[in-house]
Amino acid sequence: MPMSKRQMHLGVFVLGTGNHSAGWRWEAAYATSCSFAVMQSIASIAERGKFDLLFISDSVVMDPGDHPSFVNRFEPMTLLAALSVVTRHIGLGATVSTSFSEPFHVARSFASLDHISGGRAAWNVVTSTHNAAALNFSKDRLNEHDLRYEIATEFVDVVRGLWDTWDYGAIVADKPTGTFLDRSKVRPLNHKGRFFSVKGPLNIERCPQGHPLIIQAGGSPPGQELSARSADLVFSVVNGDAVSAKAAYDGLKQRVVKHGRAPEHVAILPGVMPIIGESDQQAKDELARLQSWLT
Repeated sequence: MPMSKRQMHLGVFVLGTGNHSAGWRWEAAYATSCSFAVMQSIASIAERGKFDLLFISDSVVMDPGDHPSFVNRFEPMTLLAALSVVTRHIGLGATVSTSFSEPFHVARSFASLDHISGGRAAWNVVTSTHNAAALNFSKDRLNEHDLRYEIATEFVDVVRGLWDTWDYGAIVADKPTGTFLDRSKVRPLNHKGRFFSVKGPLNIERCPQGHPLIIQAGGSPPGQELSARSADLVFSVVNGDAVSAKAAYDGLKQRVVKHGRAPEHVAILPGVMPIIGESDQQAKDELARLQSWLT
C-alpha cells in the first residue's frame, strides 16, 4: 500500500517591522506592528502563500531598547479575533503566559477564538522570562525557572480539562419542548491540584477543534518535557549544523514517545529568517546593510 505523501508546513512569525531589528529602516518596510492595516496585509499575503499558521508572540513588559515590534504591539487575542474575520483558512496562534493568567480565562479566550475563526485557534504556551514583567502584576520577581514549568504543566492540564467539560451537541435549543441545554453533556471539572483549584464547567460550548492547538518553544529540559507531554507543535531554533539540528529533533521525538504519544502527532517547525536577493551575493549584501543599521 503506498505511503501518503508528506507535506511541509509553514508558519509566519509576525513582526510588523520585520524580523531583523533594523528591518524597519529598509525603504519599503513597515515601521509599526501596531497598525491593523499592516497586520491584515501580512495575514493576507501569508494566506495567499498557503501558509498554515500566523503566529503572534507577546510579552507583558516594555523595554525601550527592545526589538521595535516589541516596543509597540497589539494584545494578540484581540488582534487575532479581528484577523479571523478577514482570513479564511490560516491558523491563528497567540502567545499567553501561564505566569500572569488563570486557566479559566485562557480556556474561555481560546475557545471563543476557535468559535469566531471556525476552528483555527492555537495557544503558544510560555512561562515568561523577564523579571520586569512581574512588576506589572504586583509581584517582585518571577517564580524560579523550574517552578514556572511545574505551574505551566498543571495549567495546561486544567485548560484542556475545561475544554472537555462540554460534549458536542450540548446546546439543544428545542423550541417546542423548551429544552435549551442537554445537561447530561456538560459537567464540572472539580480540579484540585498543587497550584490551581477550578470547579468548572466552562461557560462556552465545546469549540470546533475540541482542543485548540497547543504550541510550545521551551528549549530547557523542563520546556522540552512540557513540549513532549502536551504540545501539538514545537517551535525550534537550532543554531548549528544539520547534525546538531537532527540530534535536537530526534531527542524531542524520543521524549514524546516516553510520554506515551505517537511521535508523528507532534510537529516541529524550525525558525528561519530569510534574506532575499537575486543572487547569493546580493542577499549577503542586504544582510550586511541591515547589520550596519544596528545601533
